[in-house]
Amino acid sequence: MDQQTLTNVLDPQVLTNIIFVAIFLIGALLFGIGPIIIVKLLSPSSHTREITNKTGQFIECGMEPIGSAWIKFGIVYYLYALIFLAFDVDVLFLFPVAVAYNSPEFVIRDLVEVFIFVGILSLAVVYAWVKGVFKWEQRKYLHQ
Repeated sequence: MDQQTLTNVLDPQVLTNIIFVAIFLIGALLFGIGPIIIVKLLSPSSHTREITNKTGQFIECGMEPIGSAWIKFGIVYYLYALIFLAFDVDVLFLFPVAVAYNSPEFVIRDLVEVFIFVGILSLAVVYAWVKGVFKWEQRKYLHQ
């Protein structure tokens, strides 16, 4: 390395930035790994769990499974999830829009644009309503 590059690397501002990034990375790792370590330290030991005749189960949740895992779920659940996802993303979009549209000279125009956006979202809800997504029907499943 030449002298100029070495001087730029040893600049106090650059070193301060490197220290901040390192502290942030250490904090992020502790935030991700910390709960796992805490659970391992504070949870009861493995001999307190009842695992007799449960090693063949696909999921161990502490409850005996009832019936088969192969049951049909209604498509309504997926439609609810898609509608929730659409509105969740769109509401997140409204926050930066509210920050960007804060100029006092364009208040009416910005308000109309936000109403158009929310109106298009409302059309999605009306469409789902017309298609019968929000109707809950009692379904009977045969337990095996």
